[in-house]
Amino acid sequence: MSLVTALIYRRRHRLLGRLVQEALAFYGMEVPAAAEIGPGLVVFHRGFGTVLHPYTTLGAGVTLYNGVTVGRADPWVPQERSAMRRVVVEDGAVLCAGAKVICKEGVLTVGAGTVVGANAVLTRSTGPGEIWAGAPARRVGLRAGWPTGEPVLG
Repeated sequence: MSLVTALIYRRRHRLLGRLVQEALAFYGMEVPAAAEIGPGLVVFHRGFGTVLHPYTTLGAGVTLYNGVTVGRADPWVPQERSAMRRVVVEDGAVLCAGAKVICKEGVLTVGAGTVVGANAVLTRSTGPGEIWAGAPARRVGLRAGWPTGEPVLG
């Protein structure tokens, strides 16, 4: 487990929580205590520039690269009046470098095993084992036989 991942799991610690949040900020990461993180999180490149909204749930075995943003599409609206409820990134999903997952309303779900490509801007829910890319993101393929298969474009 990397230092950054260990810090993420300790951000809710009763006594050290604030210090851990500052250490994460040193790495350019914002992972609020309210964000729910499942076991087996993998963070590459120390997660530089990664920001998670407090209403984020990451499932088991999620992979985050640097520069990932998970948030809401209406940051100018007070949170209590926002139409966004939660972003759920299911087990085994991969959010590549610079990926943005932006929820407009309700719950946006990134399906289990889904890959969101580098610099993609995802604004809607995905199915399991899909590959999404572009801005705005669109489905460009499936992970054949996920979780063990090779990507198939199409």
